[in-house]
Amino acid sequence: MNNMFSKSAIWVVVALLLFMLFKQFDNHSPAGGSKTIAYSELLDDVKARRVKDVVIEGQNITATRSDDTKVRATATMLDRGLIGDLRENGVRFDVKPPEEPSFLQQVFISWFPMLLLIGVWVFFMRQMQGGGKGGAFSFGKSKARMLDETNNSVTFADVAGCDEAKEEVSEIVDFLRDPTKFQKLGGRIPRGVLMVGPPGTGKTLLARAIAGEAKVPFFSISGSDFVEMFVGVGASRVRDMFENAKKHSPCIIFIDEIDAVGRHRGAGMGGGNDEREQTLNQLLVEMDGFEATSGVIVIAATNRADVLDKALLRPGRFDRQVMVGLPDIRGREQILNVHMRKVPIGTDVKADIIARGTPGFSGADLANLVNEAALFAARRNKRLVEMNDFEDAKDKIFMGPERKSMVMREEERRNTAYHESGHAVIAKLLPKADPVHKVTIMPRGYALGLTWQLPEHDALSGYKDKMLEEISILFGGRIAEEIFVGQMSTGASNDFSRATKLARSMVTRFGMSESMGVMVYEDSENEGFFGGATKTISEATQQKVDAEIRAILDTQYALARRLLEENRDKVEMMTRALLDWETIDAEQINDIMAGKEPRPPKAGMLTKRTPPGDSGSGGVATNAPAPA
Repeated sequence: MNNMFSKSAIWVVVALLLFMLFKQFDNHSPAGGSKTIAYSELLDDVKARRVKDVVIEGQNITATRSDDTKVRATATMLDRGLIGDLRENGVRFDVKPPEEPSFLQQVFISWFPMLLLIGVWVFFMRQMQGGGKGGAFSFGKSKARMLDETNNSVTFADVAGCDEAKEEVSEIVDFLRDPTKFQKLGGRIPRGVLMVGPPGTGKTLLARAIAGEAKVPFFSISGSDFVEMFVGVGASRVRDMFENAKKHSPCIIFIDEIDAVGRHRGAGMGGGNDEREQTLNQLLVEMDGFEATSGVIVIAATNRADVLDKALLRPGRFDRQVMVGLPDIRGREQILNVHMRKVPIGTDVKADIIARGTPGFSGADLANLVNEAALFAARRNKRLVEMNDFEDAKDKIFMGPERKSMVMREEERRNTAYHESGHAVIAKLLPKADPVHKVTIMPRGYALGLTWQLPEHDALSGYKDKMLEEISILFGGRIAEEIFVGQMSTGASNDFSRATKLARSMVTRFGMSESMGVMVYEDSENEGFFGGATKTISEATQQKVDAEIRAILDTQYALARRLLEENRDKVEMMTRALLDWETIDAEQINDIMAGKEPRPPKAGMLTKRTPPGDSGSGGVATNAPAPA
């Protein structure tokens, strides 16, 4: 408010100065109603006796004609003959000395440019010192944005899928509401809470909900906002942020992505006194410096708690860590119900079914799913968002958007159909494999076709027999091309890469090889200066590792080939269904595996293809990734 007042005062002063200057010029301007004529014309009027009287003031001559009109002329120097002409022609005249400007006018005329420059200089200096927004000298000011109960309506009811995390932070809300409840028993609330979890799991939303439940101010800032080009700016911003927080206590300070300033000290290239480390040192001092009764609680969020400095995690600073992980199936259902309240939902939409088909989705992913479904419904001019809209949105997120405009040759479509049928048939024949949800040869993203498997339960650990089956499924596409098409394509390159990576992890990291034992042959944490794992095993051992990886791959390749040769009829039937309908679902796949003709697609899913053109290009066909 004071800043706005000072700006207004400066502009008022400037306006007054301009007004007085223009007024001064106006005083020397021609009188109102007079007409300016040439000096020679004035002499002609005098000699023709058309002038009654004349007033001479310096070089300015004002004459009144016989018709009472006034004219004005200017002479560079007084013509003495004019006086004689006026006497001869009976014209009354009066001679006045030129009007001298007043002392005040002289001061303003001479000092106005200097005063204007001083005013402009004062204005910009106040802007640079923080009186304005983003001035050059406002670097040290905190960029934290404050929300209070009037503009923060988020509560625990808006946070779903992380019940354990809400229970962990609920006592912080109780402390902010009634600090004496803990203090009278000698208890001390944690000064800092570190929220750790993958991106999109709701760490920021949970922090806002704490402030909304407690009805206290909420200061929000990102870790990168502390770091600037100039040394000392970050530390100054930390001091300013805590000073502002103390003025509004009890309150919450939320620092998002704290790993931007909280990394291990001494690990950088520029020595131990760089800008980031000064900022971290100031943060450590502020968190351990203010009194426990000040009512300022710091909440931070990060995806990389392993890189934080140990001094941040000691008791007295961030002495409580809250894990905000990916939601399970029940949590995903709760999150979907929260977001579905914002859109009109059809009666056929079941949140539990959608939750079961979205393993590994975070809260942000589920919010995006609901939004994409609403966009699909809007494109189709619907009034409600129905289940098929959610299915299409899920397909788009999992597999990428459909490339309907892509023209594929019939030979390319046939090869892709055999490739995907090979993946799907082996996945249905192996007992531990995840159920096949959908198979398509509609190009999506960079793939010409996809086989999508959905787990029945959230996978918490990987098991050897299931991993071996996944390798066999990955080989199914190439083997189907060899058996039924009689040629090889580049479509299996990504399948081979993933199969090799999985087999290598089984041997070098998971101890799942009988000949190599439980020793870890790959040290992912021991990385060189330019990245990449450093060498920790001998050449002879490396050869044994490579031989074991090759043995796993060869064994699973032989298993996949045997299964496809024994089930040629199922592969042929599934290929025909894909060529007819482009996409088949789990029910149609079950019909094929049972030896029956597949039922027609559901309404809205029928995409029977018209005969294609004779142009197009190949691509990579992969199946949906299974959890490792």
